[in-house]
Amino acid sequence: MKVPGKIHLANTPTPLQWLSFNGCKFPIKRDDYTGFELSGNKVRKLEYLLARAVKEKSTYVYTCGGDQSNHSRATLIAAKTLGLKVKLFLWGKDTPSAKGNLFIDKFLGCQIRFLNRNEFADVDNIMSEEKLALEKTGEKVYVVPEGGSSTLGIWGYISFFEELNRQVDLKKIKGILTACGSGGTSAGLLIGAALNGLKLKIFAVNVLYDKETIRKRILHLAYSCIEQFKIPCNIDENSLEILDGYSQEGYKSIKPDKISLIKSFASQSGIILDPAYTAKAFYAYNENFLKDKKMSNVLFIHTGGFFGIFNKTKEYLSV
Repeated sequence: MKVPGKIHLANTPTPLQWLSFNGCKFPIKRDDYTGFELSGNKVRKLEYLLARAVKEKSTYVYTCGGDQSNHSRATLIAAKTLGLKVKLFLWGKDTPSAKGNLFIDKFLGCQIRFLNRNEFADVDNIMSEEKLALEKTGEKVYVVPEGGSSTLGIWGYISFFEELNRQVDLKKIKGILTACGSGGTSAGLLIGAALNGLKLKIFAVNVLYDKETIRKRILHLAYSCIEQFKIPCNIDENSLEILDGYSQEGYKSIKPDKISLIKSFASQSGIILDPAYTAKAFYAYNENFLKDKKMSNVLFIHTGGFFGIFNKTKEYLSV
């Protein structure tokens, strides 16, 4: 097995806590604690991706996402700590009153190209074209894909199990649930579980792509990574379950019933969940694993996203 190199960016290990919500006890992995500005699951992927960028002597990093992309903000912060310049390709519109993640992107003076929805569907080609143009001027560009979800980036959640194994008896955990945008975290978990001989379910709550699209993306990433790095494991496709239907309002929106639930959760736990990812994931988690139970043996991963809350303050306070 060829284990890739990494650099240290995240504050790890992140805490694993047992919480109680509406009388049901459950485990939560606090990957929102990976760092304040870096906050969230994306940093584990960036430890591998930016190690490659540094190794290749890159001077620029390109990446993409929505205008409230946690991944883009985390990439910007991490790259800045390494002295790299950054350009973001964001689906959305510029605004002089930017909030949340976009505020941070603009505050740090990041170069941003805003794309409409149709343009963003071709974002990989757009980044490639701009990379070729910039490199003619003598710069060296490293392109990080959407969500950091590449065969290299998903090592962040393959190696995750080494940390998790020191915090909880994994034989007593029957599943791991996480929000799923670009599929990288779920793909890494799928491989990590298989590599460690664990018979557990990986539950992915799709917030952006439809069920079949995201399932194909996750499995393609997992199989490609296994082949590229010669990982000695066989994944069981049946251990991947997409929990569909919890983001029908769209990636950039959130319904009042979800806000009501996470408001109740926040009042009991002090933990505030974000509108794009963790609120939808927790809604699915509550529906499937917490209601009418005394204890859940499915681990919930808090993947961060706190800054996105500040783009939805009106919605959060209206419930």
